[in-house]
Amino acid sequence: MSCLFCKIIAREIPANIIAEDEHCLAFRDINPQAPTHVLVIPKEHVASLNQMTDPALGGRVLAFARDVAAAEGLAERGYRVVLNTNAEAGQTVFHLHAHVLGGRAQGWPPG
Repeated sequence: MSCLFCKIIAREIPANIIAEDEHCLAFRDINPQAPTHVLVIPKEHVASLNQMTDPALGGRVLAFARDVAAAEGLAERGYRVVLNTNAEAGQTVFHLHAHVLGGRAQGWPPG
């Protein structure tokens, strides 16, 4: 297994895990881009959104991101959920993941 996020799921690499259920794991980003920056990943390895074939998986990731945002106190103030797909969009770990960003105003356009 060479996937960084799969190694975090397997507890082979430490991470600041803040939430977990049978399908998803959430942990703090080691290079935060906002006061709150949490990554939500499915426990099933899917390289990117392009390879996701099960719509329920996407729904689980988004619902888990919503729940993490609420637990982090971001739901009322607002937060952003970002899915980068492939290198040109900024994906550096090729395991589907959602960035939950909050704790400050988010600019537009984002990038």
